[in-house]
Amino acid sequence: MKKIFLTIAALAVAPAAFAQVEIGLKVSPSIAYLRPDSPASTSFTSEKAKLSFGGGIFMDYFFGENYAFNTGLFLTGKGGTIGYNDRSTAAGGATGVRVEQKIAMQYLELPLTVKLFTNEVAPDTRLYFQVGGSLAVPVQVRINGEKYYTDPYDNNTQTKAGKHVLDIDANIIGGAGVEYQLGQSTKLLAGLSYHHGLVDFDRYFERDRKFSDVNIKNSVFALDLGLKF
Repeated sequence: MKKIFLTIAALAVAPAAFAQVEIGLKVSPSIAYLRPDSPASTSFTSEKAKLSFGGGIFMDYFFGENYAFNTGLFLTGKGGTIGYNDRSTAAGGATGVRVEQKIAMQYLELPLTVKLFTNEVAPDTRLYFQVGGSLAVPVQVRINGEKYYTDPYDNNTQTKAGKHVLDIDANIIGGAGVEYQLGQSTKLLAGLSYHHGLVDFDRYFERDRKFSDVNIKNSVFALDLGLKF
């Protein structure tokens, strides 16, 4: 009985023995693009990707020697250029016209992920794999580089760019990278991550233009460069 009790006690305190917090800064140049979907009548497509830049502070909370809960607070750039079919009445009748719209968004993002570390693959060097999700809110939106959008195919109606985008976004995150120990508590990290948007953020085409069944979601490929203290 005593051995069983000691074994249970050892298992209970093991996470606390390994628990430690590492805090760092990260910058993430990225390629962002949009994933639109719609009926053939409007034919929304992704036309161009967008170079973006993000960064912020992060925390790795280790609950085992090779396992950590990762969170933080980041500014993340998203967006891209979409194309779609619109209606023009300039020639005296309803005719189709192909339109491109560049959407640039900046989000304040909270990641909630798990990082799995290998043992050392070289002196002071470990690989890591990251999986989880994130929640984000838009803090800045521009349409074609402007804070207000004037739609030439809707009687030149002007709307605020921020009103085109839903007030929340959610993403699945997957990534991998390498971490190098520089000193007793200083570490460098470099990795790649993919952020797959789950939320249709469009609040303009269906609500204001009355297009049917339009869905637009975010995607981001990021190069993650960080320094832990």
